[in-house]
Amino acid sequence: MMFNKYINSLLITSTIFFSASCSLDKYPLDTYSEITEGANNDKEDVVFKDKAAVLSHLEYLYNQMKNRQEHWYLDMLLLADAHTDNAYAGTTGAEVVPFEDNSIEGSNSVLSRDWTRYLEDLGSANKLICNIDNVNDSSFSDTEKKSVKAQALIFRSLILFDMVRIWGNIPVIITSAGDITADNIEDIYDDYFPSQSTATDAYKQIEIDLNEALLYAPDNNPENKTIFSKSVAKALMAKIYAEKPIRNYSKVIQYCDELERDGFDLQADFSDLFAMNEEGTDVRIRNSKESILEAQFFTGGGNWVTWMFGRDLLNWNSNFTWAKWITPSRDLIKAFDNSGDVKRKEQTIVYYECTWSNYYPSDAYPFMYKCRSANNSIIKLRFADILLLKAEALLFGENTDLNAAADIIDRIRVRAGLDKLSNTVRGDKNLLINAYLNERRLELALEGQRWFDLCRLDKVEEVLNNINDSGRKPNVYQFNEYSYLMPIPQNAIDQNPNLEQNKGY
Repeated sequence: MMFNKYINSLLITSTIFFSASCSLDKYPLDTYSEITEGANNDKEDVVFKDKAAVLSHLEYLYNQMKNRQEHWYLDMLLLADAHTDNAYAGTTGAEVVPFEDNSIEGSNSVLSRDWTRYLEDLGSANKLICNIDNVNDSSFSDTEKKSVKAQALIFRSLILFDMVRIWGNIPVIITSAGDITADNIEDIYDDYFPSQSTATDAYKQIEIDLNEALLYAPDNNPENKTIFSKSVAKALMAKIYAEKPIRNYSKVIQYCDELERDGFDLQADFSDLFAMNEEGTDVRIRNSKESILEAQFFTGGGNWVTWMFGRDLLNWNSNFTWAKWITPSRDLIKAFDNSGDVKRKEQTIVYYECTWSNYYPSDAYPFMYKCRSANNSIIKLRFADILLLKAEALLFGENTDLNAAADIIDRIRVRAGLDKLSNTVRGDKNLLINAYLNERRLELALEGQRWFDLCRLDKVEEVLNNINDSGRKPNVYQFNEYSYLMPIPQNAIDQNPNLEQNKGY
């Protein structure tokens, strides 16, 4: 019987496996090495003994945005840029090339680590969400508890949003599985090996979480954009309502407008988002008025992901002996050049001499430039993205307003030093849609957005089956209706018999 096939494995690994619950996690989460911190007078497990323990765990959640850069940032760029017309894989690694040539299978190690780590993060969030109300500490007010819980709900929403866009039907885990004993193991088996929820249900859970977070999360702090604030929740609301399963373009507009009222705007100089200061010793600016959520790095605790993309401008020769990921494509370079887009191209792509020639001659090799030093922030959410989604809502929503959509696109273009759209483009919906897609591509290039834009607007086959790029590896498989979702990692299916593989894999 299938149950018996997995029961021994579950017993053996029950104290370390799977982040499906609020009380069982794969790794120690903070300064405490045990899942619980003892028991109360009624001999019930106490997960957090006091306010300090809760705040320590909350800090751990925030640190995940920095410490787990691979799945929060690096792999998202591999999927969303190298898997499109924006970039090549960059290296010859067997786990990376399939994103470029569309040969991804369930055995892919990148997707496997991402699946595992997202679920671990989910377990970390659930640990706090499910147990904070039971903390018995007179110094910990109900208002403080609600604020902390709201921040954890936003963190959980970030996880679920990334996962549902990548895989579609995913386990939506929000409850405690409880401790395993010989007596209850059959009853709680499915808690540790959950089935997938539909993508629609995943989005609805994100919506529920964010609505609660909007009540109690901290207000936006212009001096600190690392916080899971109400504004982060609003940005996520705008993004989820642009997605097909719960699409509501009127709400996209609503939340974009609310962000503007919160003080968000385009940074006047596009280069401020990524550039170094004049001395070359640090980034030029953190917490810009355009940044909604960012992970920040400082000297002594730097952002190692920059090594994966090119040179670290704070340490010129560090880790520059091997081919880098996310190499800008000829097609992207041509798109910048055809638009006369010098300012954004200079902040997106840089040329160095290197010792390899996988895609270009080694004496003039292009590299991703938006993360150019160990002190660069990882900007997870920025206002230009949300503002352009408002333009999308005005193009595709029930209350179409071509002029208002064009005005937003022009706002982005003027900041980039480009002319405003012509009257011909402004007055033709099809031309304006093409201008919109091109604007999102150039504005958000190499920031992990392109793939999801094409999926959201059903453009995957049209665009990616017709790339004219002499430097790109040919597709192993043509893109089709099943290409919009990535395969569930095979090792996850092997471990959890309740998981079903996505169609087409």
